[in-house]
Amino acid sequence: MYLVYYFFIIIMVLMSVAFVTLFERKILSYIQLRKGPNSVGFMGLLQPFSDGMKLFFKEQIYPLKSNYSMFYMSPILMLVLSMMLWNMFPIYYNFISFPLGLLFFLCCAGMGVYGVLGSGWSSNSIYSFLGGLRAVAQTISYEVSMALILLNLLLFTLSFNLMSFSYYQYKIWFMFLMMPLFFCWMSTCLAETNRSPFDFAEGESELVSGFNVEYSSGSFAYIFLSEYMNIIFMSMLSVIMFLGGDTYSVFFFLKLGILIFWFIWVRGVLPRFRYDKLMSLTWKLFLPFSLNIFLFNLGMIMLFMGT
Repeated sequence: MYLVYYFFIIIMVLMSVAFVTLFERKILSYIQLRKGPNSVGFMGLLQPFSDGMKLFFKEQIYPLKSNYSMFYMSPILMLVLSMMLWNMFPIYYNFISFPLGLLFFLCCAGMGVYGVLGSGWSSNSIYSFLGGLRAVAQTISYEVSMALILLNLLLFTLSFNLMSFSYYQYKIWFMFLMMPLFFCWMSTCLAETNRSPFDFAEGESELVSGFNVEYSSGSFAYIFLSEYMNIIFMSMLSVIMFLGGDTYSVFFFLKLGILIFWFIWVRGVLPRFRYDKLMSLTWKLFLPFSLNIFLFNLGMIMLFMGT
């Protein structure tokens, strides 16, 4: 039953990715005072399927001097890691839980950088290589502050299981208890998913699309699916950890949609950061702040346990 449920989740997530791309193009078009996709199907609803068919039926090309095997395996690795993350989705009705979910998330998030680095290096293009290096530095830097923010949450739940977050947020959401950390977490999510204004791995203005510049057809589609699956997953994780985590409620999906809209809205209204400011943001602001909050929370817990 677990495998059936997991494959059902993956199919639903892939369908969600299709319509999130349409959602993004519609929102960005209205931000820029234009209409967006509206020709294929009713109000453009079939546009994602048209794009997907176009991508998978295009000719697959590769650079002559690329590392052929790694060039093709890197997008598959990125997609598989994004799919594996959905093992963490808390299942209530089948009484199946993942007791080490957050540790699994940190492992998969750390592994995800190898797909980007492999695709950038194996293309044997200077633009893609620089994009891969940027992505590695950015992801590794922001994972440190992300782990510390998660440690603050673990002090409240004392569990790696995502199910425990809904139990402890029955009366009040963690967002209200740790409002500054919530904003740090959301900014870190933007950096971890390579989204604007932190999309330096795909810097179109200077790197011609960055690490995926040499990809086409199905390989590009795998990278595209991986990126948007990560966006949906990080939104889901944020709702579970900070906004109540009631996955059995319809409000869970409403909050999930609002956070996905926030990811897209940020892309439409904010310009790209400078790279040195991106690095100083995590090392000089997020990391010291989350570490101080962690020490404060730890001290308060020990004080109350002592009394």
